[in-house]
Amino acid sequence: MAGGSSNYWEDLRKQARQLENELDLKLVSFSKLCTSYSSSRDGRRGDSNSDTAPLLNNSTQDRMFETMSGEIEQLLAKLTGVNDKMAEYTSTPGVTSLNAALMHTLQRHRDILQDYTHEFHKTKANFLAIREREDLLGSVRKDIETYKSGSGVNNRRTELFLKEHEHLRNSDRLMDDTISIAMATKENMTSQRGLLKSIQSRVNTLANRFPAINNLVQRLNLRKRRDSLILGGVIGVCTILLLLYAFH
Repeated sequence: MAGGSSNYWEDLRKQARQLENELDLKLVSFSKLCTSYSSSRDGRRGDSNSDTAPLLNNSTQDRMFETMSGEIEQLLAKLTGVNDKMAEYTSTPGVTSLNAALMHTLQRHRDILQDYTHEFHKTKANFLAIREREDLLGSVRKDIETYKSGSGVNNRRTELFLKEHEHLRNSDRLMDDTISIAMATKENMTSQRGLLKSIQSRVNTLANRFPAINNLVQRLNLRKRRDSLILGGVIGVCTILLLLYAFH
């Protein structure tokens, strides 16, 4: 009985180790599939016509993901069943003396199962998150491309309108600068005219305060006018004499 029980336990351990090895290989391939899926999306986003783009498209990778997920779930279910059988065996009354060693072995297999289950769910959740994000970005990118293709005919016209608008803004800015210069010149001339009026007012004030100076200025003006008349008369007489001499 003990020999049969020992063989039964060893068979369960062999099944557990075999399933664990298969799960380890499947999980490695599953992780590579998720990584290649993300890389292929990045490659397509960078250059959809690149020669280095992955050979597998997204639909093929999605099918492979579903297939591998089902296979891993089946292996996890089988390994769980084997662990349950091992737990039932450790509770058998005939193996009480070996219960401590068997429980240690069973706990190790349970830990391995828990680690594989956690790794599988983590990788699967990351894959689904990446696919959902990329599908959303792809939808947005498609809408943008559709908008660009629909409005591509008007891009040139819009660009010309923008350039014309910029030219008008530059012209308005130049006119504003010219008006500012003219206003500054006008203010400067107004200031100079005010200054000249102030000087003239002061001169008149001085002339009114000092009549002698005013009389002197009037005499000078009269003498200047008289000298001009005398000079004009002399020039006129000389001109007449020259004409008479010329026609004599």
